[in-house]
Amino acid sequence: ILDVWFDSGVSHAAVLEHRPNLASPADMYLEGNDQHRGWFHSSLLESVGTRGRAPYLNVLTHGFVVDGEGKKMSKSVGNVIDSQTIIDEYGAEILRLWVASEDYTEDIRISSEILKRLVEAYRRIRNTSRFILGNLYDFKPDTDKTPYEEMAEMDRWILHRLQEVIRRVREAYEQYQFHMVYYTLYNFCTVDLSALYLDVLKDRLYTSKAASPARRSAQTAMKEVLEAMARLLAPILTFTAEEAWRYLPGARSESVHLERFPEEPVEWLDDTLAREWSRLLEVRREVARALETARARGLIGGGLEARVSIRSAPEDVPALLRAKRALLPTLFIVSQVDLEPDPAAAAVQHDSQEIPGLVIGVGRARGRKCQRCWVWSERVGESAAHPGLCERCLPVVLARPA
Repeated sequence: ILDVWFDSGVSHAAVLEHRPNLASPADMYLEGNDQHRGWFHSSLLESVGTRGRAPYLNVLTHGFVVDGEGKKMSKSVGNVIDSQTIIDEYGAEILRLWVASEDYTEDIRISSEILKRLVEAYRRIRNTSRFILGNLYDFKPDTDKTPYEEMAEMDRWILHRLQEVIRRVREAYEQYQFHMVYYTLYNFCTVDLSALYLDVLKDRLYTSKAASPARRSAQTAMKEVLEAMARLLAPILTFTAEEAWRYLPGARSESVHLERFPEEPVEWLDDTLAREWSRLLEVRREVARALETARARGLIGGGLEARVSIRSAPEDVPALLRAKRALLPTLFIVSQVDLEPDPAAAAVQHDSQEIPGLVIGVGRARGRKCQRCWVWSERVGESAAHPGLCERCLPVVLARPA
């Protein structure tokens, strides 16, 4: 041995230049950040001196694993956590998720508390996938898929968001920013899907006719969402992505790991729609605050017991709400929405701080509660044969085979 650093520094010549199946220079050198003055340095000096070029195209460095308090792991201290112990207790998916969720450019912390938080994050991702799969049980893409231009507006909005997610995740993978892959997909699951899109979608999925255009549009969007998510998650949650892929409807590759990352469909990009929905969701957040106040005062139990009235001063809001009037009760998850009445007549009044001039009133919904969809309507009871149904649910029930 001449010198350990010299020996490691010439390893590129011994390994890469004598094997025709390998390329020289190397695509990447990957090691801890202590190697800037070690292997990376000695390799660079030797290669530049003998070949006039660097032995690598890229260098990627990482920090070291430390305990939850940022202390170096030591057997004598007793703070070492073995990876096999993590796998035995939480599963390999959680171990991979932990690695992917951390910014490896700094030292990486690990503890039972950190792993438990990731277990909860994993559960949210898995439950979102399960919900979508459960609502695709009767969906056959070859015959039931809705063309994009015929899809419901909210379904086109979620595809716009999905297109943005695909772009961000692909960029993050290409830049080795795996923690951004995790956070982008996790936030999409929890914020865009679970807390908003899928929550609003339940009414359409559960109360519409099985083969109705509204329900098929929702299923088309959900199938696109889960298929893209499975591909994007596959390098990290390998088993979960494969399991979801196995149950997706329609023809596809035998394994998600034989697929490529999804492309960014240009037709899904709709900046005008995105701007409108960004504003709509701002109003929705204010409605949610008003509903929470009404609940706290005992006026309503759930949102479907509410009648929301809106008076809005900002120039862009009134026209937008009028254009989306038919969507508002479903989007706000309330029974009725009135535009430009007198909110002072409502039992609860909310003056928005985020949208100056927007005033929201909340009162009890009029009519009776539909026994099927739980939406309150003044037309419940019009049918003598089905006195507990509203005008939406009655034709759905009557259309069912006896």
